[in-house]
Formats: sequence, structure tokens, C-alpha cells
Amino acid sequence: MSSGHVPDTPADNLTEQVEGDSKKQELPAVPDMDVSEDTGFTVKIQAPGTEPTDFQVSPLAMVQEIKQVLMDREETCRRTCFSLQLNGITLDNFAHLRSIPGLQEGSILRVVEEPYNFREVRIHLRHIRDLLKSLDLTDGYNGVEGSSPSFLSCVTEECQEGDGLKQMSCSPPDHILPGSKERLLVPLLPHTNSGKSSGCLKVLTMSSWNPPPGNRKMHGDLMYLNVVTMEDRQFSITASSRGFYVNQSTTYSFNPKPANPSVLSHALLDLLSHISPVFKKNFSALLKRRYARSTHPFERIATPFQVFSWTAPALDHTMDCVRAEDVSSFCLGYEEHVPALARDWNEELQTTRELPRKTVTDRLMRDRAVFKANSDFVSTATRGAMAVVDGNVMPINPSEEPRQQMFIWSNIVFSLGFDVRDQYRDLGGEAAAHAAPVLDLNGVRAYWAVDQEGLFLIGTVVIDYRGYRVTAQTIVPGILERDQEQSVVYGSIDFGKTVVSDDRYLELLDKPSKKLRVQRHLVLNKDDTAVELRSSVEHKGIVGNDGRRYILDLLFTFPPDLNFLPVEGEDLNPVCQQLGFPKLHPHRLVCLRQELIDAFVEHRVDISKENKAARMINFLDQHTILEICVCLNMNITNIFIHLTGVRFPKESTEDIQKQKQQLKDAAVFLISNQIAAFTKSCLDHTSMPLDGVTLTEALHQHGINIRYLGTVLEYIEKIPQKERLDHVYRIALCELITRCAKHLFKTYLLAVEPSALSASVSHFLNCVLSSFAEARVIQQNDKLASRRRSRRRRSRASVGSAVTSCSNLTPTDLWGAIKAEAQEYYHYSLPCGSVEEAVDKCRLQRITLLREIAIKTGIQILLREYHFDSEHKTLFTEEDILNIFPIVKHISPRSSDALYLLRCGQSRVQQGCLKEGCELISQALGLFTNVYGALHQDVCICLRLLGRIHYILGDYAEALSHQQRAVLISERVLGIEHPNTIQEYKHLGLYCFAVGQPVTALRLLYRARYLMLLVCGEDHPEMALLDSKIGLVLHSVMACDLSLKFLENALVLTSKYQGPSSLKLAQSHHLLAKVHESKGDFRAALTHEKERYGIYRKQVGEAHEKTQESSEYLKHLTHQAVILQKTMNWIYKTGSDTNIPPFNLNSPSRVWIMEQLNLVTGIVLIPLR
Repeated sequence: MSSGHVPDTPADNLTEQVEGDSKKQELPAVPDMDVSEDTGFTVKIQAPGTEPTDFQVSPLAMVQEIKQVLMDREETCRRTCFSLQLNGITLDNFAHLRSIPGLQEGSILRVVEEPYNFREVRIHLRHIRDLLKSLDLTDGYNGVEGSSPSFLSCVTEECQEGDGLKQMSCSPPDHILPGSKERLLVPLLPHTNSGKSSGCLKVLTMSSWNPPPGNRKMHGDLMYLNVVTMEDRQFSITASSRGFYVNQSTTYSFNPKPANPSVLSHALLDLLSHISPVFKKNFSALLKRRYARSTHPFERIATPFQVFSWTAPALDHTMDCVRAEDVSSFCLGYEEHVPALARDWNEELQTTRELPRKTVTDRLMRDRAVFKANSDFVSTATRGAMAVVDGNVMPINPSEEPRQQMFIWSNIVFSLGFDVRDQYRDLGGEAAAHAAPVLDLNGVRAYWAVDQEGLFLIGTVVIDYRGYRVTAQTIVPGILERDQEQSVVYGSIDFGKTVVSDDRYLELLDKPSKKLRVQRHLVLNKDDTAVELRSSVEHKGIVGNDGRRYILDLLFTFPPDLNFLPVEGEDLNPVCQQLGFPKLHPHRLVCLRQELIDAFVEHRVDISKENKAARMINFLDQHTILEICVCLNMNITNIFIHLTGVRFPKESTEDIQKQKQQLKDAAVFLISNQIAAFTKSCLDHTSMPLDGVTLTEALHQHGINIRYLGTVLEYIEKIPQKERLDHVYRIALCELITRCAKHLFKTYLLAVEPSALSASVSHFLNCVLSSFAEARVIQQNDKLASRRRSRRRRSRASVGSAVTSCSNLTPTDLWGAIKAEAQEYYHYSLPCGSVEEAVDKCRLQRITLLREIAIKTGIQILLREYHFDSEHKTLFTEEDILNIFPIVKHISPRSSDALYLLRCGQSRVQQGCLKEGCELISQALGLFTNVYGALHQDVCICLRLLGRIHYILGDYAEALSHQQRAVLISERVLGIEHPNTIQEYKHLGLYCFAVGQPVTALRLLYRARYLMLLVCGEDHPEMALLDSKIGLVLHSVMACDLSLKFLENALVLTSKYQGPSSLKLAQSHHLLAKVHESKGDFRAALTHEKERYGIYRKQVGEAHEKTQESSEYLKHLTHQAVILQKTMNWIYKTGSDTNIPPFNLNSPSRVWIMEQLNLVTGIVLIPLR
């Protein structure tokens, strides 16, 4: 569902990454992990006119957070302007509870109403707006305010488990059944009764009488509001320091005196309830639905990073005073008039990283502050980047060419991803300029993870929006006031000709250089003096006016990839040469991934141990033991990329040659080892990608860059097990096609006028996906289009054009360009030249192609059914294009202490100590929640693991509770159809069945199956597991015919992806045999059980218990079949069924169903200790 949010950690297989990081991070010893400081306690909250209620709090929480929770609770949601008092003393909003004297278990905190000011009135109005729209999904579809949709409650709300099972309730819609070719889009966003909130008010807006005149300010007037109730009565309301009351003003007459009868209410909601009976009734109903059991607080909490939906229903645009005020107060283009409103992002980010880190509590407070500052910065940077592209921010260098312009807004500097002043001319021009910001962000991420005290990094976010790549960075204090030559005290500003170094920087870079495996080295300055560096020569050290030492320009953090970097006089390994390497890439900024370097180092260490060479390095310290195996000098980057400029002393010649060889070895290691390792992980199903995102993550975990996608496809085509990797091949081919389409779409959009965006985007999608050969741009508002084009837009659009102009683009042209791009960028010859060939020949799905393109480009389309096969009508119109969202790449800080506890918990679970592991993971969950809040991927991981542990321990209700929250978080944070969300739905379905809710379990599993059909189609090994689960649950309620459909499909897929001799295939045969037995079809049951018996006998031998079990079951089936046959013969002979005892067709036992579900899921009961 999500398009836009690209975190720095893979969304899938996060658990595995957590385990892998244990080698890279220095974590505190176990004795330091005293989490008792975070032990919660209970206080009592007493609001005016209510009895005290118990409230669980954490010592690390702030008073302000308690107020936020109270504003979300039904009893106290009407108030926003209040303070909390303990023993008559008002508490500081930003004080941590552990620092408040006298606050202890059982203390009473009183809610005291406070006078309003202008800011508090605005907060109050925003809160009312949020309450009135709390059941409306509009903000989630529009991608604002951290809102995103969740449909778990909608999927489960219609189930009535206590009314008995009905056959119809077990049957899925036809498009979910196995074998269906129908791929519907509308069910992606299920209809929900709470999708629209009840009509409480028609209008709530700011009055045109604002601001209050001076004499009214003396009476406490702060703001005037206009209200139109559902009864069509109009009111003018005064917001004063004492509260809200109705005044006597009208549209054309200003009379601020209170109306008769005068009523003053501290909360606006109380006043609205007084003047409008319909509001009182409907708002009360809204609150009941909002706080009903079917809705969870996680559905309302804002996510730390915005998630964008690639499809949305048609939405009504309603009047919204808060939204309108946000736009008017955005102050775009007028920043110079409101300097006080802008946050100093650099100071915030650096100050939080300077916080103490000695104790666990210190580190938790620090992690929390760092995460909050970073998420706020990402949000602001995204808004600013969109404003820059939309033309709403004035450049700081307006006389320059538009593509060379830079912008400053909210103390963030924005630059466009174009080759300014031919800086990247020798590295690939525009292609290099486009790639450089992401490489720089990767460098920032690497140094951020090392977290060297005293070394500072500038905040960096890369945003792709409407064809532009925008880099948003914080401003180093003083850097805009002096020349670069004066600022840089470490590194080079002229590509290595002049190099400077600094002892303090060398000291600060010592730890990062060891972590990132960068060898200290010497380079020659222009006067031939040797200068020592511990990073790339391109890295720049700048001392800001704040005295902090910053490191910038980190795009050359990792070594070059020689497979895509032809260098004269340097030959690669014959293995690479046989595959056609080195190959030309559109740019020369090709670097190896950190995961590849780590794997290569580990490989060298293993070889070293095998050769007993480790004895030679006993005299070195522990950090050097790995570097002796591979010291990847970043100056190799400069040698191979720049070719000129960087010079080395003569005494370094031998080392340079060794490092060149190591780079060549790393290049061949990627080709010969890692690609094979990736395919092996897919063959044994330890890695099972479902879509482009999870495929990319799996490749990256093996250190394989996405530019090797063509090489991976060619490798799969040549191996004998190609059929068993069919799903990976199709996903990789779909990823390659949609990435090529994204590259072309970027250039395509640059030439489009803003008024023609929807028409042009719909035309592009038609050319990619439609079978209508005469697809062309159809713009309904052509008569309104101005002939005059913006100079700025025209200048920017002049940057390259690989695609014909939008109006003349045809499907043939576009698919020809896609094939050319696949050859140039991925060096792969596409087997399809049209969408019809992609579907018929390569078995791709058009709806999957649409989803992947929309997610990669930020397009949001209208939720409706698209008839992809229509050859006589265009597929998309401009009305189908709802929005274009940004794609945001950023770092996402993580809590090291919580990760440590999580790893310890996982380790204990793997050793069989479930309860100890459960306790450790529970502690990690508490720390994660304190740092990130409730909505984060790491929180989701903990909840999933806890759910699994409680399930194994037999506490099904607790497992269900944890997994329900995991599903909600995954939907909100990753997207409603993200592969992780699909997995969470499957786990939840299992736990629902375990607690005796088979109908709910089926609805959840059907939802997971629908999402899988949409994301990757039916032909996938994961679908075999899901269909087996659905078949088993259906068997448990004796829906045998329906169960057979799913189990037979699971059998076909298992045979294809596991092989004809797989034990899993034997299991599938057994499940089918049991269903046929329940139907009384013993002949079919015997056929399947014989297949099972044959596999077991071949694989594990005649004496194995499974083989014996199958043999006994065959005897049982034979006996039952004989009895049935005798019965039928008697009926045929006598023509009467009297005096014949009824034939028992028993339903399977619940215990047996649970055992089989556990086997399918891969849950093995671990002996408890």
C-alpha cells in the first residue's frame, strides 16, 4: 500500500537483520541492562466532575504525554487546555515522571482547566477537527498528519461466532478461489461502516472578523469562529481566554457581545452540544463508535514517518478550517518575515546526539530524542521539497539557471539532482548527479550507525517528486558565510589535487574507519608532501561556527564495483570476463554494498582459518584481525573513478596494487558466491520474496546491488532448478520492467506542464498497461490551457529526453524505450516487447505491474475496477489519477539497547528457554515503545515474536492479543498489502482458529490470499502454505468440497516448488486423503495416501515412524472402503437400506487440525525448561 516511505532498514526479514547486526555493534554488557528503571506504576487521574480513574504510567514518560493520552480518552477528550496538579502544585509539561518529587504509586493527579491563549485555541480547534474526523479515512488516503488506513477491524467486524457456523460464511468470493483469473482492485480497501463520521456540523470555519480589534482584545477575545449546525442555524462564536460563547455578530454586522441567553463553556464541544441537539446526538454516537471494541487506538495514532497509499476511493472535498489555516500559515516564499517560526534543525539533530549515553536510561532518553528529532526533520524536509518542486519557494540564487538553483526553507537547504556546472561530467553527467544524493545518504547512514562521539553529520533526506530528485540537508553553522576553501580542514575540494588533514579528525575517524574497514593511507598534496587520511579524499571535514566537527560529502564511503567500472589496463578475473564484465553503466558512481564487504571479509576470514594463517596476526589488536584479510582503501575509489588528481607516495605502490587485487576479488566474489547464495536461499525457501520491495531487500542482504538484476535473471535462466525459481524469476522480471518504466517516467514528467499532469500520467500508464493501440493524451481542460509555458519549467525540462513528447508517445514507443533501458542499465534483453507479451509469454499480472509502478513513482490512482484486456477503450483517464506523492529516502535511528535485549531474547528462545526469552523480548518491546512510540517495525517484530511464543506455550488468547497489534502496526507503518502485513494476517488467522473462532480465521486467511493474489499472483510457494491452512480450517468445519479446492491447489504448487520427492508433498497428499475420507470418497483417499507412503518409504525408509503411520492409515482406509463397498452391494442387491447401521463419516478432531496447522506453519514445539 505504501509508496514514499523508504526506511534505511529492510521491512522484511528484520529479525534476521537484527541477529546479523550483533557482530557489528558494540553493545552494553548484560549487567548494564537494568530495565527496572522503566518499571511502570499506577496513578489516579481526577478530571472535573468525575471520579478518579487508574492510569498506568512509565517513569520515563513526560507529563505532556499523559496529557496527550487523556485527550484521546473518551472521558476527557473534550479538553485540551488544562494542567495536571499533584498536591496543588502544577506539573511541568516537559518534566519526566521519575523526576517529580512525591509522585508514587497511587498518587492523585488532578486535571485543572487553564485560561486559553491564541495558541491553545488553535490546538483546541485542531483537536476538535481530529475528533470529528477520527473515523474518516480521508487523511490516510491523502497522506497527511501521519495518518494511514487500517482494515483489520473491518475484515473481522462482520463475524458472529456465537450464532453458529453457516456454510455461506465459510465461502470466499469467487475472485479469491483457486484458479480464478479475476484480479479485482476494489476489495483492497474494504467497505467499512465507520469510513465516514456522522454528520455533526455542516461548517466550522474562521470568521472574517478576525483578528479581534484592540478593544476586544482587552476583553479577552482571541478569535472568532463561524458555525453552521446540521439544523442549518448559523452562529458566530467568540474564543476568549475564559472559553467559548455565542456572540451577536452576523455575516455583515460585527457585534461581539454575548448572545442571550449567554452560555460560557471552557470546551467548544460543550457549547456546540448546547446549541445543536443534532450535534449532541451524533457526536455522542461518534464517540461510542470511536471507542468501541472493534476499533483500536493504534488505528488513530500518527505514524512517525508518513505512509502513502497508491490507490484511494473517490473522496468528497469538504470545508476544513484547520486545513485551510495550515495552508495560510505555511508561509512559503515569506520565510524571511517569520524567522522565529523556523526550527533550527541542525542544532536539534546535533544536540540530541550530544546527550549523555553512559547508563541505559541516558541512552533511552537519547535514542528517544534522536528518533523524534529525525522523524520531525524528515516530515518537514518532505514538505519543503514538495514546495520547491511546486514552485512555492524562492531560490537563494534566482539569477542562476533553474536547475542550478538552491533553496532554503525552514533552515533546510534544498538542491536539485542535476549536474550543476558539469561537476559530474566525467562520471556520467546527469545520471551520476541523480545517483550521487542516494550514495551520500548511504554514507551518512553508515557513519550514523557507528555513532562516533564528537563527529557530526548533517541531516540528509532525499526526495523524489514529480520527476525531480531533491536533496534536503541541514545547514552547518557558518558554511554559507565563507568560502569552501576556508571551511574545509580535512579532505579535498578539488578532487584530490589539494589535500589537507587534521589531527583531531584523524582521531575522530579512527573508530569509523575500523568499523567501515577503511585503511589509513597517505596521499600526496600539490606540493608533493604526504598527507594522512582515514577516509576517502572526497570526504570533507568542516568545523562549524558552533565548534562542532562535521564530515560531509560521503558518497565515496564504499569501494567501487569493478564489474561496472571499466578501467584501462586493469583486467578482471576470468570468471567475470566470461560473463561479459566489466560492463558499462550509465554512470561511474558504482559502489559495492556494505553487506557485500562484510560477507567478503567473513569469507576471507574463513579461508584464513582454514589455511591456519590466523597465527600470523596474533600480535594485532582485535579490530585489525579482519582488516588484515581485506583492507579496502577508499582511495581506490579515486584511482578508478577520477583516474587523475589523486596521487600516492611511491612507498604505497605495493599496497595500492594489493588493494586493486582485493577489489577484483570482491567483484568476482559477488558474481560467483553471492548470486549463487541468493538463489540457494530462494530454493530452500529461507528467502521468499513476494514483490519488488522484498526481492530488493533479499538481494541487498546478500550484498547484491539492484544493477545486477539482469545478471540474476540470466543466472536463473541457466540453472537446472529454473522451474523451482519461477516465482523469483517473474518477480525479478516485473521489478526490472517497472524500474525501467520509472526511469523513463522521471524524464517524461520533466517535460509536462503542471496543468497537464493528470492527463499525461494517465497516458503514460495507458502506454505501459493498456491493450488499446491508439492510446493518446485526452485532456478535458485543453481549452483552459495556456500557451505560455513557464521559463523555469521549460528550462528544467530541457534535461535529456529518452522518451518522445507526451502527446505523441505510443505503447510501441514506450515498450521500445523500456527494452532499450533494460539493455543499457541492466544489460538484459527483455523477452517481451509489449504488455501483452509480458502477460502471455512471461505470465506477469497487469495489476501487479500497476501496483509496482505506482509505488515506485508515487502515483495514486482511483479505486475502481480496471478492464485491462479492453482493446477498444483507453484504460485510464485523467480522472483516475488522484495525486502524486513523494518517494522519501532517509535514515531511521534504532535503539541499540532494545535491539540487544531482542537478540538476547531470540537466542534464549532458540535454546528452548521460552519463558526467559519471552521476558527479554517483553523488555525489548517496552524499550522500543518508549523510544519510537507504538507504531514502528521493531515494535511489530517484538509483538509477532511474543505472539508466537505465547502460542507455543498454549496461551492462545495472549498470542491473539499480541498478533492483533502486530497486524495493526504493519498495516499502518508498512502498508495494507505489504508482504509483511500478509504474513501477519496469516499468523493472526492461525491464532484465531486456536481460540475457537474458525469463521474469523477464514476471513483473515482469505484476506491474506486476496492480498497475495494482488501482489504476486497465485503461482508462488507461499500460496501453497496459505492454501493448506485455508483447507485445514475448512475441513475442521466440514466444508469438504471447498477445502478440496484449496488443498488441491496447494498440492500442485508444493509439487512444483518442493519437488516430487519432498516430504512436504507427502504432507499435502495426506491432508487431501483425510478430506476425501471425511467425504466418504475412499478411493481418492487411498490414491493420495499411497503417494504419501511412497514418498516416505523412499526418503526415510520402511522402518521410520512416519512410514509406519502411513501404512496403518492405508489399512484403515482399505477397511473403511471394504465396509462401504459391502454396504453399497447390499443396497443394490436388496433395494433397501433398512437394517443397515448408519455409516460414520467423522469430522477431524480439533487436536489433529491444530497439529497439521503447526506443521504447515513450521511451528515445532520446543521442550520447555
